[in-house]
Amino acid sequence: MQTYEQVAPAALPMAAARLYNHGERPLTAMFANDERTINGTMAIYCIFADSRQGRYQTVKVSLAEQPWQFPSLVSITPAAAWYEREIHDLFGIIPVGHPDLRPLVLHENWPEGLYPLRKDFRTEILVPVANREYVLPAVKGEGIFEVPVGPIHAGIIEPGHFRFSQAGEHMIKLEAKLFFTHRGIEKSVEGIPLERAFYQIERICGACTVSHAWSFSQAIERLAQMTISRQAQYIRVLAAELERLYNHVGDTGNLCAGMGFAVGISQGSRLKEILMNLNERLAGNRFLRGIITPGGVNICLTKAIADDILATLATVEKEFIQLVELLQDSEAFADRVNTTGVLSHQAALELAVVGVAARASGVNCDSRRDFAYGVYGELDFKVPVYTTGDVAARLWVRVEEVQQSMSMIRQVLSAMPGSQEKSKEAIEPLVPYTYGMGWSESARGQNIHWVMVGENNEIYRLFVRSASYPNWPAVTVAAIGNIIPDFPLINKSFELCYACIDR
Repeated sequence: MQTYEQVAPAALPMAAARLYNHGERPLTAMFANDERTINGTMAIYCIFADSRQGRYQTVKVSLAEQPWQFPSLVSITPAAAWYEREIHDLFGIIPVGHPDLRPLVLHENWPEGLYPLRKDFRTEILVPVANREYVLPAVKGEGIFEVPVGPIHAGIIEPGHFRFSQAGEHMIKLEAKLFFTHRGIEKSVEGIPLERAFYQIERICGACTVSHAWSFSQAIERLAQMTISRQAQYIRVLAAELERLYNHVGDTGNLCAGMGFAVGISQGSRLKEILMNLNERLAGNRFLRGIITPGGVNICLTKAIADDILATLATVEKEFIQLVELLQDSEAFADRVNTTGVLSHQAALELAVVGVAARASGVNCDSRRDFAYGVYGELDFKVPVYTTGDVAARLWVRVEEVQQSMSMIRQVLSAMPGSQEKSKEAIEPLVPYTYGMGWSESARGQNIHWVMVGENNEIYRLFVRSASYPNWPAVTVAAIGNIIPDFPLINKSFELCYACIDR
C-alpha cells in the first residue's frame, strides 16, 4: 500500500519530521526527477516506510523556479545525507543547509555545472576531465596518523578508498570514498522500452540479480495493475530464496576470511559452489538470471528439478550445520567476533539501515513480512533479530536466515501448483508519466525500484535504491573504536555490494 502527498518546498521539513517520527518511519528513498517536459518543474520525492501499517508514504516537492533548491533533511534524519549529495551531483539541485556537499557519485574528475540526469544532458558529448580537489577531512592531534587503503585492493574486489584516522591501535575516524565505477544505468535506460531496459536492470549486480529483477517487475506490474499467475509467484519466491541462500552461505565463509580462519573459508566457498551449480541447472546460469521478467517468469519447474533442489538442500544443510558448530565451538573465533564492530540500535535507526545489519542491531524489519509481496504472506517463516549489533550478531542473523530460507523453499515446492507451462503475460500500453514502485528483500536487505514511464512504454525515469546504499555509511560508524586489523572482519560482516550503488 502507498500514500502520496505534495507539499511546498518550505513545508518539506515539517512533513518529513511528521512522517519520520523519530525513526518510527525511516527514510527509505529520496531522489529527484526532471519533470520540465511534463509540467515545467524539477521534483524531489521522499519515501518513508511505515512497517507497522505495511505501507510506503511519499512526499513530493515541485521546484518551479531557479535556483532549484529545497531545505535539507539531514538535521531531521541523517539518512538523507547521501541522497541529497547524489541529487546535487546528478541534477544540480541544492539541498540548503546540507553539512557536506562534496561530490559523492561523480567524483572530482567530473566538471562542475554538468548534470547527467537532467533531460537536456546530451549523452553523446565528450565530457572533459576536471581536476577538482576532493577534501578528505583530517583528524589532527598528537599521536594521530592516517592509513589510506585502496581504491585498488590486493583481493579481487571492486574499488573503494578507505582512509583511517588512528590513535594508537584504534580507529577514531573512517572516511569511505566509493562510486569509482559509476555506470550511469539510470541515465542509459531513459527512452528505452521496458523490455529492453530490463536486460541492463537485471545486471545491476550479479549477487542481487533476482532482487533487482523482482523489484523492477513489481513496479511495472503495479503500473499495469497486473496480477501474475500463482505458479509465477511461487517460482519468484523460490528464486529469491535460492539467491539469499547462496549469498548467506558464501558470506559466512567470507566472514571467516576476515580473520584468516581457513577451514571456515574453504567450507563456506565449497557449499556456495554447490548452490551456484544448482542455480545453473535451474536457470542455465549461476546468478539465476532470466527467471523473473515483467509479467511473470520465464521457466517452468519440472519434478526432476524440484527433486534436485530438495536433494541439494539436504546436503548443504547438513554440512552448513557442521560449519556453524565449528564456529560456535571455537573460543578464538568468538573472541574476534563478539563486541567487534558494534552498530548501535539508535545509529541503525537514524541511518535507516536495512536487512541483516538492521536486524542484528535490534531493528525488527523485513520487507517479506512487513510489506508482503508475492506469496510470502502465505509462508511460515521467522525473522531473526539480535540486539548486540556486533560482527557476531550479523553472523548469527545470517545463519538463522539460512535455515528459514531452506524452510521456505521446501514450503514452496510442496505448495506450488502443478501446471508446467511458462507463466508470463504481455505488458499492455501504460499511461504516460505515471509511476510505480517495486520492492523486495535481497540477501542484504530491502531493494527498491521506482519507475516513471513515458510515451510508448519507454522509461522516463528509473531510480534504484539497493540495500547496500543505506548500509555503507553504517560501516564507517561501526568501525570506530576498533583496531584496523579488525576492519576486514567488520566490513565482511556487512558484506555490501559496490556494484549495487554504482548503478
